[in-house]
Amino acid sequence: MDLNEAKIPYLNRKAEMRAELFKKPNLIYLFFELTRSCNEKCFHCGSSCAPGLGHGPDKEAFKAVLRDVKENFDLKKVQLCITGGEPLLYPDFAELLGYAVDLGFHWGMTTNATLITEDVAKMLEDTRMGTVSVSIDGLRDTHDSQRGMKGGYDKAMRGIENLIARKAFRHIQVTTVVNHKNISELDELYEILDEMDIDSWRVIGIEPMGRALDFPDMLLTPDDQRYLFNFIREKREQGIPVNYGCSHFLGLEYEREVRDWFFYCGAGTHTAAIRVNGDITACLDIEERPEFVQGNIYKDKFSDVWFNRFAEFRKPLSSLCKECQECEWEKWCAGGSRHCFDYDNNKQRVCFKDILF
Repeated sequence: MDLNEAKIPYLNRKAEMRAELFKKPNLIYLFFELTRSCNEKCFHCGSSCAPGLGHGPDKEAFKAVLRDVKENFDLKKVQLCITGGEPLLYPDFAELLGYAVDLGFHWGMTTNATLITEDVAKMLEDTRMGTVSVSIDGLRDTHDSQRGMKGGYDKAMRGIENLIARKAFRHIQVTTVVNHKNISELDELYEILDEMDIDSWRVIGIEPMGRALDFPDMLLTPDDQRYLFNFIREKREQGIPVNYGCSHFLGLEYEREVRDWFFYCGAGTHTAAIRVNGDITACLDIEERPEFVQGNIYKDKFSDVWFNRFAEFRKPLSSLCKECQECEWEKWCAGGSRHCFDYDNNKQRVCFKDILF
């Protein structure tokens, strides 16, 4: 039996697991979108964040959700994921996360790290942050240009070093969004990150969503995609902790070769999120549409919404797409990732069939 054949039983089990989760979901990741405000303005931002935009629900509304989750879920199995915008701009950040920890939550954060001074790193230690993902999107000039902040690269790198110096966090990750212009910098960026005491490097392709839709020339070509996956696989074969993100079914040759798991889009079965306006949805990367709003924390209990709604997300995405239904890979792909689906035309924007497999 060759390696590709050996993957088939695992993919079959994943398909069975998906069907089980549609009937009995299991919350693992709960995202709090603390703010849409950000001190950077990345051209590829899926949420179109920018300086001066509004913050999320007040701390008391968030705290009520935390108490509800503590009462109705096993906190040993739930990870609180803090994001934005730049979450450190949320006025009551330290108080809210301190409260979460006191209730028994484990939490991690996505950040651009430009605001992580030595004092902020200590605050994150005091509030017992476990994991953090920091965005570095190329070498200095590229990073600053694409993220809209002069000096952003140097500030982010100092932020990472301030985190490392605390020796208090379980996992420090760097995330790089790869596009047609910065893909040529991957090798040099790897050399820089390899000298730092980070725990992993998450390398993901730019997605046609949010502001990135306004920059079609920055999207990855088929040749770019093949280069990206071969780059990740080569580094992993060398024992280097590089991972592709959670998105997309990659075919037998690449599944489990470029990340530590087989593809599964857990929006609405493993993952839920609360947006800045209090709306309860499945994943913050999914297009904001009225049919995806399952409730709002100002009028609904999160636990009631999780257990009794989310029907939109508890069926195969392929059920919306005739081409997906007829595809030989549908059993394992199920229509792909929900965040890059074109819901107006009911088709997937990103599919690696005929590119990788």
